[in-house]
Amino acid sequence: MGKKLIKNGVIVTASDQYEADILIDGETISAIGDTLPSTDAEIIDAKGCYIFPGGIDPHTHLDMPFGGTVTKDDFESGTRAAAFGGTTTIIDFCLTEKGKPLKDAIQTWHNKSKEKAVIDYGFHLMIGEINEKVLAELPQVIDEEGITSLKVFMAYKNVFQADDGTLFRTLITAKDLGALVMVHAENGDVIDYLTKEALNNGNTDPIYHALTRPPEVEGEATGRAAQLTSLANSQLYVVHVSCANAVEKIAEARNKGVEIWGETCPQYLTLDLSHLKRPNFEGAKFVWSPPLREKWHQEVLWNALKSGQLQTIGSDQCSFDFNGQKSLGKGDFTKIPNGGPMIEDRVSVLFSEGVKKGRISIHQFVDIISTRAAKLFGMFPKKGTIAVGADADLVLFDPNKERVLSAASHHMAVDYNAFEGMKITGEPVSVLVRGEFVVRDKQFVGKAGSGQYLKREKYGTTKSLKQNETLSI
Repeated sequence: MGKKLIKNGVIVTASDQYEADILIDGETISAIGDTLPSTDAEIIDAKGCYIFPGGIDPHTHLDMPFGGTVTKDDFESGTRAAAFGGTTTIIDFCLTEKGKPLKDAIQTWHNKSKEKAVIDYGFHLMIGEINEKVLAELPQVIDEEGITSLKVFMAYKNVFQADDGTLFRTLITAKDLGALVMVHAENGDVIDYLTKEALNNGNTDPIYHALTRPPEVEGEATGRAAQLTSLANSQLYVVHVSCANAVEKIAEARNKGVEIWGETCPQYLTLDLSHLKRPNFEGAKFVWSPPLREKWHQEVLWNALKSGQLQTIGSDQCSFDFNGQKSLGKGDFTKIPNGGPMIEDRVSVLFSEGVKKGRISIHQFVDIISTRAAKLFGMFPKKGTIAVGADADLVLFDPNKERVLSAASHHMAVDYNAFEGMKITGEPVSVLVRGEFVVRDKQFVGKAGSGQYLKREKYGTTKSLKQNETLSI
């Protein structure tokens, strides 16, 4: 693996912006400075581009079974699309089964991803039950597999939903073992009641997916999870925050000193409830959980990102074809597979709608799409920044390219684009993972299996490049 010298670009991190050369030697950045010598190095001209640290998507579901079908994008098509979108690392969710060893689920996800991923990846682990067998396995999961984040569902009754006792014991265990607990925060019991009532009344269209999951059930579950976190003196990460109700509970808890973090997604920042009302069953394209909200919630989410009450953006990539998969729910909204295709457009939508429209600064943008996730999930500073010794995960990004998002031009395997027709500004031009091009001049040059599995550090103890020390997250 030879040397590469990137010249003429503007380096942007979560804290700095400056013009400099970047010398890559092997998989890492070996020097940053003005007019670095180019001996033996391939010269890469980044004129007119920002150079961002590779995006980190902390929330994906590739090759995932759900609702009698499987997500359309697997670890090959999904990570390829991620790379085109400027993402160089994903963290996917291992789904466990009650009564079966955790290691079985982890091995299943290794089998799904091995020889397929074109970018680096790690796993979160779902916790559906807490008992002596699970407690005995968790230290090995965390220490040997490097899976340092545990997901608990508060929704999907009779499928994924765990009770409050399971959540509370997971929080206590995670505190002791150095893991970050993640929650899907919706009140599954109330949703179950409202759903049955809707069907009994003959309300079967896609819009009723949203109407049976109102913002109140997300706000209530978020507040409950925050209270349990405070009681356990633990740490919590709330995934896919969609509404003002949940933001309010997170902000309230953070102001009291609770260690709680919040993630939102590009779909909640740009799409709204009206999409589910589209005729001819088109609303099914926008069925995911939590659902889209009334438009006014968007401003609350943007303000929460700007003020730091929400800290990250995940895609919640969970793609199903409109034809043949989403259509399973015609006549019964509960049979529409939940999820949408977001992995490719996450970075560009946040840049265009956030930075270009003055809602967040360019440094906040880098923090939100990369740096904060690297710190929270035990990958910083190898990932999430541009520094000597860091992995050479880099995105050369044209900030002025105007384009229209469409299924006709995206690289996901799915048959529609949730942002179809959206005009945005900004595009990844070239993307490197550990010093090797995966996308070069908007052409795919990577290869399946080149992505590496990441064993992540424990929560709050990410390694410095020079010495071990606890870093502020």
